[in-house]
Amino acid sequence: MISRRKFIQAGVILATFPKQIVLAGRRLFRNNFQVPTLEMGRRVGKDVYFDLNIQSGQTAILPNKLTPTLGVNQSFLGVTLRANKGDRVHINVNNHIDETSTLHWHGMKLPAKADGGPHQPIYPNGSWLSEFDIIQDASTLWYHSHQLHKTAEQVYHGLAGLFILDDDKSRSLNLPIDYGIDDVPVIIQDRDFKQNGAFAYMTSMRDRMMGKRGKTVLVNGVINPVLKVKKSLVRFRILNGSNARTYHLSFDDHREFHIIGSDGGLLEQSHTTKRLRLAPAERVEILVDVSDGRMPILRHKSRHKQEQGRGMMGMMSGMMDDGKDMDILQIDASQAIKSNRSIPANLVKHDNPKPSEVVKERKMVLEMKMGPMMMFGGNPFSINGKAMEIDRIDEVVKAGSTEIWTIENNSMMAHPFHIHDVQFKIISRNGGVRGHELGFKDVVYVRPNETVRVVMKFPEFSDAKIPYMYHCHILEHEDRGMMGQFTVV
Repeated sequence: MISRRKFIQAGVILATFPKQIVLAGRRLFRNNFQVPTLEMGRRVGKDVYFDLNIQSGQTAILPNKLTPTLGVNQSFLGVTLRANKGDRVHINVNNHIDETSTLHWHGMKLPAKADGGPHQPIYPNGSWLSEFDIIQDASTLWYHSHQLHKTAEQVYHGLAGLFILDDDKSRSLNLPIDYGIDDVPVIIQDRDFKQNGAFAYMTSMRDRMMGKRGKTVLVNGVINPVLKVKKSLVRFRILNGSNARTYHLSFDDHREFHIIGSDGGLLEQSHTTKRLRLAPAERVEILVDVSDGRMPILRHKSRHKQEQGRGMMGMMSGMMDDGKDMDILQIDASQAIKSNRSIPANLVKHDNPKPSEVVKERKMVLEMKMGPMMMFGGNPFSINGKAMEIDRIDEVVKAGSTEIWTIENNSMMAHPFHIHDVQFKIISRNGGVRGHELGFKDVVYVRPNETVRVVMKFPEFSDAKIPYMYHCHILEHEDRGMMGQFTVV
């Protein structure tokens, strides 16, 4: 008789591994990687027309079960939109669900009336037309619901997708650019499920305090996907689309990869590393060389153990991170052919905001109120002592001006801070600025008791009545008060 341990080690497939195969000690993922449908719109010269439908559906995420979901032009998540710098886009959004929603073009420089925030609600059976010129460089942006007090729940159920921008400079660099072949979108989300297959949302006090973190990781809506790559050099456009979890990403075989882009587009130089941190709403573009034909696994490595023994900070870290490593996806490069694309050392030159042109400095203090308000209701999260109010304008900015904002985190947990309408540069933070944070950003991760300074030049768009938002991108914190508003005049 062969022992069960030897049976597994021999590489025999067991029924106890529904999503993976264990073969000669090596785990092989079985679920096929799904590439979101690419939507290029209807083009008439430089005008591009998109028709989008916010809809509900049933999606097969778990075996033998259907999950009620929300999506854009499909049952779960959104199609990938793609346009060029210099285009004028016309996006008609129809709402086919039974609650009010919005679609916000996250990371886009555009007029306030086209931003898709809580001031542009789309009522059930209603529609909204967003029109704007693409004025920024090639980048990986995204779109998602931004409905007041409902953003977290609607994004959790699927209202999110990518918005890719191209330009002539990026095309000239010989980077991988064939969508779904060697240029691959990776939307990472964590979810919990009920016994019947439905999403389990806001099931504990921890969810309310720390933001919703699920025990199961999805990539483009698939658990444990394996991507069978066709080329030996792959470009991943990675979005942390989770409501609250920050990921610490590396490959299980410790291979190096090359960071080429951040929230606002390509870096000036590629950066070689073995790991990176990605907070909610951040994007990063990486190049992975798989010419060795191996099958590496991209993985989230928990930071909880490093925080143990640090009192309240350690407790908060444990509540945030669950103390568990999580597999993201696997690459199968066994059939990859040699790529004719390259890993350039130099990418694009940045037109950085000039500190000498700064006309205003502002301070944003992020706070969490502990006690009964945190546990049982109210708005326990605030910026500069104020919780979000839809009818209050907190700041007024001059169009075309350059400003420095200081973001101070006075709470015991990290917050990813997002500003609408601009891409900024991080000019100072504890430990210095490195990796994808060297690029243009619209989200910055601010650790507990840390102060980060960013500099930005605002576009020339102005509207004295319709504001933009700035907020924590832990979506449950945003919904419960950690958000403010500014107009540009």
